[in-house]
Amino acid sequence: MAAFTVIAHRGASGYLPEHTLEGAAMAHAMGADFIEQDVVLSRDGMLIVLHDLFLDAVTDVAQRFPDRSREDGHYYAIDFDLKEIRTLRVNERREPDGQATFPSRFPPDGNIFRVPTLEEEIILIQGLNQSTQRNVGLYIEPKSPARHFQEGKDIMTELLSVLSRHGYRSKSDHVRVQSFEAMALKRARNDLKTELTLVQLIGENSWGESETDFDLLLTAAGLRDVSTFADGIGPWLMQVVKFDEASSEPSFTPLVDQAHKQGLFVHAYTLRSDQLPEEMRDFDQALNFLLKHSGLDGIFTDFPDKAVKILSRKTSL
Repeated sequence: MAAFTVIAHRGASGYLPEHTLEGAAMAHAMGADFIEQDVVLSRDGMLIVLHDLFLDAVTDVAQRFPDRSREDGHYYAIDFDLKEIRTLRVNERREPDGQATFPSRFPPDGNIFRVPTLEEEIILIQGLNQSTQRNVGLYIEPKSPARHFQEGKDIMTELLSVLSRHGYRSKSDHVRVQSFEAMALKRARNDLKTELTLVQLIGENSWGESETDFDLLLTAAGLRDVSTFADGIGPWLMQVVKFDEASSEPSFTPLVDQAHKQGLFVHAYTLRSDQLPEEMRDFDQALNFLLKHSGLDGIFTDFPDKAVKILSRKTSL
């Protein structure tokens, strides 16, 4: 079978808190092809690995800095210097009511993890690549470039600068830069002149993720436009597979085929063994079904070991 890419979603986040160095190391050891990093800027302009613009869902910031939230109740990373962020402890993701988002995962009161910088994670992955003689890649999303611009910061330029310093400059380098914001990717390609592999993420317009019209991107015309500045797309898995309401029978949208016709690869997000569609019995069944029928080129997963194990079985046949 053709090579299928396993992207460790926020590290080995099914086993250790997301976006920690420990989780990245575990994902590397599990055999992932790429490890994902979401990045935001601190007040003093440092790229840190964090999924949200704010710190409160995955750290103890509210206990350590109780008076530093904004009017919406969130503690934004951009309001803190790196030195302050270094004092925080990272925990398993919590909901606003304090309950763990995924109760069966790592206990949320561990308090032994820290927020890493992007450079620290790059050094870790490059070091592991050398010591294991593997070539695990980076899959990076600069979060909300437009919001960063509103705060007076240019996250895309800073990201490309950090990557260049660490040797990631061309399409052949093992790094992917992804964004929900089409304008940010167009700027990276056309104005900032990056040669790196770019990936257009696709969400639902109702999510309010960006000003990008995702409904348009799900059409042949939208994908033609994407192919002028990006190399691949990252759709939500439910934009690839649909389930009939009456029979629960799965079917596939034309998205993957249409993207391939435009020369775009397709890496869908996110396959989790503890958050599967109710029509899918277990992780193995879900991934095997996707491998057989979807045409996808890769998958983001919180459980990279399970995906690697299934793929190794297939390649050994």
